[in-house]
Amino acid sequence: MFKDLFKNWNTIPNWISFSRIIMIPIFAVLYYKDYYIAALAVLAASGLSDMFDGKIARRFNQVSNLGKILDPVADKLTQITIAIMLFIKFRSSGVPALQAFSWIFLVFIIKEFLMVIIGAIMLSVNLRPSAAEIYGKVATVVFYGVMIILFAFAPEVGAFRTLWVLPNTLLITLVAISAFLCVVALISYIPGTYKQFKEKYWSK
Repeated sequence: MFKDLFKNWNTIPNWISFSRIIMIPIFAVLYYKDYYIAALAVLAASGLSDMFDGKIARRFNQVSNLGKILDPVADKLTQITIAIMLFIKFRSSGVPALQAFSWIFLVFIIKEFLMVIIGAIMLSVNLRPSAAEIYGKVATVVFYGVMIILFAFAPEVGAFRTLWVLPNTLLITLVAISAFLCVVALISYIPGTYKQFKEKYWSK
């Protein structure tokens, strides 16, 4: 599998995935330095590019083995970074309810770390990580949608909170829904992963 990883790697979708990975530390530094509008712009650019790289790959026959790995890696690193930044911000919030609620972001962090670890183990034994199920795709879309709303209008940290502040109850509800879908998505990967290990090691 590894010897074919870089076959036909020089494609537009792969360069888009590379750019998304580069955007991650840029977003983190901007957000940490309280440049919220700039950070939100970088996050929006990353999300939009994620929508198009797969379409471009299929439309122009630029699907590659490297791209099948790069795209989910860029997704997971982005989501881990977003969750970490929000955990830090809400953990230091002056609102007790938001401070207590900050721990829910650990759900996203743990889920993505588990996915990265499991994916790395599978690649190391020449298995291909399962493609995203519909649950995973829905969870990703909802995650980005909710996080962009938070980065735009959340109390204390929203880029446009001077225009409108997201009520705490609504904020907590949206993040809780996203976290629930995140857990459902993780569970949905178990059957495909189990099947691959079973066929390789336990069916002989």
